[in-house]
Amino acid sequence: MQALVLEKKGELSLREIALPLDVGPDDVRIAIHTVGVCGSDVHYYTHGAIGSYIVRQPMVLGHEASGTIVEIGANVTSLKVGDRVCMEPGVPNLASRATKLGIYNVDPDVRFWATPPVHGVLAPYAVHPAAFTYKLPDNVSFAEGAMVEPFAIGMQAAARARIVPGDVAVVVGCGPIGIMIALAALAGGCSKVLISDFSAPKLKIAAQYPGIVPVNIGEQSLVDAVRTATDGWGADIVFEASGSPKAFANLFDLVRPGGALVLVGLPVEPVSLDVPAAISKEVRIETVFRYANIFDRALQLIASGKVDLKPLITGTYDFPDSIKAFERAAKGNPQDVKLQILLTGEKG
Repeated sequence: MQALVLEKKGELSLREIALPLDVGPDDVRIAIHTVGVCGSDVHYYTHGAIGSYIVRQPMVLGHEASGTIVEIGANVTSLKVGDRVCMEPGVPNLASRATKLGIYNVDPDVRFWATPPVHGVLAPYAVHPAAFTYKLPDNVSFAEGAMVEPFAIGMQAAARARIVPGDVAVVVGCGPIGIMIALAALAGGCSKVLISDFSAPKLKIAAQYPGIVPVNIGEQSLVDAVRTATDGWGADIVFEASGSPKAFANLFDLVRPGGALVLVGLPVEPVSLDVPAAISKEVRIETVFRYANIFDRALQLIASGKVDLKPLITGTYDFPDSIKAFERAAKGNPQDVKLQILLTGEKG
């Protein structure tokens, strides 16, 4: 079937490719409706690799997806044909020690869509385990369903932060994940979240949410903004979501004594970390890699209406225009947050 294929670094094509579509007894087959364009997809397109994950052969892109079940395996009872669903793209080895510990996101054997050598789902159909497929409530659109995956990262970050109601948080980086973290932090009990970036258009999008305070670090010192917001005490939680090495220079100036630093952004190379500054404040440092045991909770929060992700969708493309969507994403337009691709040609 036709799919969006990353042939090699910098080269995309829409072409026929053989993908596995046999439905096992615990699987479902899904007609893909909407797929989000993720930063990792774009990075594979522009750089051909993320760390040790290297594109060595053609790979179908896309892992933020929703669709409709068209076939179920013999053992599947939780879902039925016709159900609208979203899918958790990482499938761990259920026998691994990581999975048994409940941290299947760091299972070395995890198979994650659009992570070499595993194909993604920018194609008409995909087969997936029912255990990692979630029915969409009637009030959640396909577009929102395809946003559950990135929002789950925000949820994981908020959970790792151990938020106490009333906490003041800072998010460094106002990209899609940064905004998702800010929204998850507010939903988790933060009284307000300062979010920083150089991009005025992105900050404007984030600022439309009550409780999010934008800080343009091209015009104002983030350290000063945090001190003003906290009467000089510092933020209870700092989320680093930019991945920029420069952001690490003053992270511990932002956090209060005994506060928490949650690292979410992934630098492309090692960075310097001021360990004495961390120790002098006894800062608790947490790290986030994808998510575990939280996908369904992210969906429930969206369905509740407490988190509205629709304003973050800043562009929608039909499947035949997928390459144009990726070319636009690769430009990093400041007004863009999340681009999506429709496989059916119909919104919903």
